[in-house]
Amino acid sequence: MFAAILLFAAAVGVILFAASRVAGKRDRAVAALYLLPTVLMLGVGLLYPGVRTVYQSFFDASLSNFIGLDNYTKIFTDAEQLTVLRNTAFWVLVTPFAATGIGLLYAILVDKARLESFAKALIFLPMSISFVAASVIWKFMYEYRPDQRNVQQIGLVNQVIVWLGGEPVQLLIESPLNTFLLIVVMIWIQAGFAMTVLAAAIKAIPDDIIEAARLDGVGPWGMFRFVTLPAIRPAVVVVMTTIAIGTLKVFDIVQTMTGGRFDTNVIANEFYSQSFRSNDKGLGSALAVVLFVLVIPIVVYNIRQLRRSEA
Repeated sequence: MFAAILLFAAAVGVILFAASRVAGKRDRAVAALYLLPTVLMLGVGLLYPGVRTVYQSFFDASLSNFIGLDNYTKIFTDAEQLTVLRNTAFWVLVTPFAATGIGLLYAILVDKARLESFAKALIFLPMSISFVAASVIWKFMYEYRPDQRNVQQIGLVNQVIVWLGGEPVQLLIESPLNTFLLIVVMIWIQAGFAMTVLAAAIKAIPDDIIEAARLDGVGPWGMFRFVTLPAIRPAVVVVMTTIAIGTLKVFDIVQTMTGGRFDTNVIANEFYSQSFRSNDKGLGSALAVVLFVLVIPIVVYNIRQLRRSEA
């Protein structure tokens, strides 16, 4: 609590000092008045909760006994927590690349097509519904019923397996396959977002560059590799990093489809489970801190790329 107050006071001091350097003495009060609500909201809504979460991560479940780094040690040594970290790594390594790649493919295929607007609306449609609704849809897609006489599969995936002569499978309990099946839902949602941003970036490429490349005899693959991709690289970076940050925080899909069972848990869902179901505030806070630390490099990289593109 005391540390949070000190940090908040320091932030206010820095901002007021900057305001006094930029503006004259006459305008300091006005500058401070405009900045004060923002500083207060950042302090109350961001700085204090963040500092308090870090503080609580060094305590036990009841937050009554200081245990040092024991919570962090458990996260990186306990078998169950290591599975959580493994699954989170799967999500972060697969989802941004797959969603961005599929979105880029969509953007290229629908560019200047006859039904371009309709195709884009259809592809973007999953992005317009909630993660919970998308998870319910895909849970029905993966639905399993025992292979018995007069019992029909209601899940499309298992029905296709039966049509191909196979046996229906309980897809959502088979690890690590179930984790990748959950990732498919996130890719399905985010591909529309990637397509929208990348399609706009492709349309922003100057026509004279495209015409010059065609006059030089550049084929479709060369056009994509040497003209389109370099031109839209900043947009690709923004899309990938945005999806990566959203993927690190994924909660709704896991909670709705499996509840974190069958070795499908990820950090965000485990944080919720430990904090509110198991009532282990210390471990839950430590998981939140780990999640925050994992997001920082992606945000820093995104900012650097944006500055480089603007230079």
